[in-house]
Amino acid sequence: MNILFIMYDQLRFDYLSCAGHPHLHTPNFDRVAEMGVRFTEAYVQAPICGASRMSFYTGRYVSSHGAAWNNFPLRVGEHTMGDHLRNCGMECWLIGKTHMKADVAGMERLGLTPDNTIGARQAECGFDAWIRDDGLWAQGPDGFYDEKRSPYNEYLKSQGYEAENPWATFANAGVEEDMDIASGWMFANADKPANIKERDSETPWLTRKTIEFIDQATNPWCAHVSFIKPHWPYIVPAPYHNMYSTNHVPAATRHEAEQANPHPVYEAYMGNKIAHAFQRDEVRQKVIPAYMGLIKQCDDQLGVLLDHLEQTDQMQNTMIVLTSDHGDYLGDHWLGEKDLFHAQSVKVPMIIYDPRPQADVARGTTCDALVESIDLAPTFVEAAGGEVPDHILEGRSLIPWLHGQTPDWRSYAISEFDYSSNPQATKLGLHPKDCRLFMVFDGRYKLMHAEGGFRPMLFDLHTDPEEFHDLAKGDDHAAEIQRLYDYLHEWALRCSQRITKSNSDIETTRGKSLKRGVLPFMYDGSEVPLEWTQKYRGQATGSYIDDETTPSDS
Repeated sequence: MNILFIMYDQLRFDYLSCAGHPHLHTPNFDRVAEMGVRFTEAYVQAPICGASRMSFYTGRYVSSHGAAWNNFPLRVGEHTMGDHLRNCGMECWLIGKTHMKADVAGMERLGLTPDNTIGARQAECGFDAWIRDDGLWAQGPDGFYDEKRSPYNEYLKSQGYEAENPWATFANAGVEEDMDIASGWMFANADKPANIKERDSETPWLTRKTIEFIDQATNPWCAHVSFIKPHWPYIVPAPYHNMYSTNHVPAATRHEAEQANPHPVYEAYMGNKIAHAFQRDEVRQKVIPAYMGLIKQCDDQLGVLLDHLEQTDQMQNTMIVLTSDHGDYLGDHWLGEKDLFHAQSVKVPMIIYDPRPQADVARGTTCDALVESIDLAPTFVEAAGGEVPDHILEGRSLIPWLHGQTPDWRSYAISEFDYSSNPQATKLGLHPKDCRLFMVFDGRYKLMHAEGGFRPMLFDLHTDPEEFHDLAKGDDHAAEIQRLYDYLHEWALRCSQRITKSNSDIETTRGKSLKRGVLPFMYDGSEVPLEWTQKYRGQATGSYIDDETTPSDS
C-alpha cells in the first residue's frame, strides 16, 4: 500500500462543506470523507507552521523534538516519519513545503553534508525531496525571507513570467487599472485576480509535480504533498477570485466579554498588528472570499489527483490523508492568523481513506475521539506493516478507528506554543523561557496554562462552544482547573527521551546479565547455580601475595 499524505497550509477545520460550511462547496474533500473517516476533533501540537510540522514529521510533542518555532532547527538525529517508514520497506518523499530549517551546526559537528543521502535527509526532515518549495518567497529591503532556491520561481521564469521574483509580482499580485502591481500583501487587493494563468499558479503546479512523482514510482511510497495554500498572501487567480463575495462572509465569532479583563497574553495578541487588521470589517470582507477561493482551487486540484489515482488503478492501494498544519482566525476572537488555542487556530481537518477491506465498516463515518497530529506517524508505520516504536513515537495509531473499532483512547489532547520570538513577548517583558503556553483539552473543558506567573484561561465548550467566556476570571471552577492541571502534570512526566532502548528491549534483558560474567552481591556463591560461578572456582596457578607487607606504624 502507498500513502498520499496531503497537507494544506492554514486550512481551517470548518471551511469544508463536509464540515458544515454554509457556502463553500468542496466535493473532493467530501469525496474522501465518504470513502473514509473524518475525525472531527483533531488538534495540532503547536498552532504555528514550523513547530506543528515537526510534530507531524517526528510523531513527537514539541517539547520532545525541540523545534518550537518557525526556523528553529530540528536537531540532527531526531527520528522522523521517513526513518520509520524506510525501516518498513517504504520510501518517503517530499513534494512541496516543510518549513524545516536544518541543524547546520549539528551536521557540521558530525561531519554531515547535504550532498549525500544521509545528510540530505537530515536537512529535509527525513524525507527524500522530489521537489521542495516552502512557497513563501517574500522579499524585503534586507533580502528574501527564505534563502533557498525556489523551483516554483524557476518554473514561472521558464513560462515567460519575467521578474526577479515572479512569485511575488505575478502569482501573488494582481494588476491595477494603470498597470501597477497590486500586491497580495495588501489586503485591499485580495479581491483582484492574481496576474497569472490559473494552471501556472502554485496549487496546480504542485499537483502536476505530484502526478509526475506517482507516475514514475515503482516501490511502495509515502508522498508528503504539502501545498502552501490557502496560506496568505490572500489572492487567487481567475476564476476563483470572484466565486465568493461579501454575502458569503459570516459575522466574526467574537464577543465583548473577551475584551473585559482579558488574560495578559491574550490581550497582547488582540493588540498586535494582524489582529488590528482583522478587527476591521473591510479587511474580512476582502480576505475571506479570497481565502474561500483558494480553498475551492485546492479542492478542484484534489479532484485532479483523485481522478488520476482512479484512472491508473491506484485508488485501491493508496491510503489518502487530508489535513492542515493549523487554522486561521480570520478575525474571530478579535484575532488574525493563528498562535493561540481557540478552535479556529489549533483544530484542523483530518480525513483518512484506508483502501483495505477491513476499513469498509467505517466508510463515510465521523469520529469524535481526541486525535493529535502526532497520531499520523504511527498510523503510517502500522499501515506499512511495521511495529510501532512507541518508545519514540508519542502518538497512537488511528488504524483501529479506521477499521470501525473503539480502542481505549486518550482522555485529553495537548498543544504547546512558544512565543519567545514574537513582539508580544517583548511587550510583556518576558524572558524567553517564560514565553510558553500549553493547552489541555478533555473534550469539554479547555485550559490554557501560561508560564511566567500568569493565571490560566478556562473554557467550557458544552455551555460556551464558541469559547467566549473565560471561566478562570472567577473562582467558581477551581476543581476543573486543578483536574486539568493534573492532566498537564501527568503529561509532563511522560517518558519521552529514552528513545534508544524500547520497553521490550529492556524487558527481554532483565535478569540475564548474571550469565554474562558479572556476578555481584554474593556471600559464598551458593546464591546462584554452580555453573554460573565455574569460571571463578578451581586451583589457583600461583600465589603472588607479598607476605612482608605490614601496616604502616605512622
